[in-house]
Amino acid sequence: MPRSSVSEHAEWPANPLDAARAAFTWLTTGDHPVAVDGRVFDYMPDREIPVNELRDLLLRRSCPRRVWDQVWRHVITRARSEGGTWTIVAVGLALPMLTPMAARLTDRYAGEPADIHAEIVQGFLDALQTIDLTKGRITIRLRWAAYRSGHRALTAALDGPTPKAPGFFSAEPKPPSGHPDLVLARAVQVGVLTPTEAEVISQTRLGETLLTDWAAHHAIEFWAAYKTRKRAEYRLAAWLSESADGSGESDPTGEAATSQTSPRTTSETSGQSQRVAKKVDEGLSNEPSRSGLQGRG
Repeated sequence: MPRSSVSEHAEWPANPLDAARAAFTWLTTGDHPVAVDGRVFDYMPDREIPVNELRDLLLRRSCPRRVWDQVWRHVITRARSEGGTWTIVAVGLALPMLTPMAARLTDRYAGEPADIHAEIVQGFLDALQTIDLTKGRITIRLRWAAYRSGHRALTAALDGPTPKAPGFFSAEPKPPSGHPDLVLARAVQVGVLTPTEAEVISQTRLGETLLTDWAAHHAIEFWAAYKTRKRAEYRLAAWLSESADGSGESDPTGEAATSQTSPRTTSETSGQSQRVAKKVDEGLSNEPSRSGLQGRG
């Protein structure tokens, strides 16, 4: 059965993520779905693979990380040279990471989520054109590019003035801006955490990923991942504590911390972050915790 034209859709979804999902589905229906040659990748079947099946194969826990990089290099190269169809394919392959990211960023946002979701997609599309394909971990770098774009948009929206109609009336309180992922993004921005450290905390503490699975996917030993997360969490806790003691604000992603005109200069913030990191890392033992508190680890 041939695919219908995109223009035949009576109502295209207003949310950019839903629109991307609909477009990706459209590319994979009919007798001639968009496909890749599986023979050019490790692990994949030696045949033509429709891109929706390719997405499912990448999501298998047994899929090696190097294959993710191989697939992304292929898809991004085609998106850059051919655009159109392969740009949609790239976004469609990324939906399993973009959709939960968007939901978490906007789960307490009182405004229009589609605006933030659009910035997430735009950040991803921008990264498709600029990301260095000679380096590994392409998926992680794409994810963080999209996340940073969405985070900037959310921060700007939360810091903006709330429209008020004339007169006296009760109003809903300003939505909380201290979402855990915003705290992590801010910690990366000021140098308290690396993107990888923020990722392991986000995925294994806030998400549904077990630390053992995260370590296996990144091809590192479990205890190395455990120590990385432990040191990062101590450093993050110290930074949060010092931020609260030093500024009177317990929320590092609140208005004072996320404003583009923060009273602290970049050098002051970096200096504080480096002091926190040095102090915490010096005080940490290399021995694993005996408290039994491993959370999702």
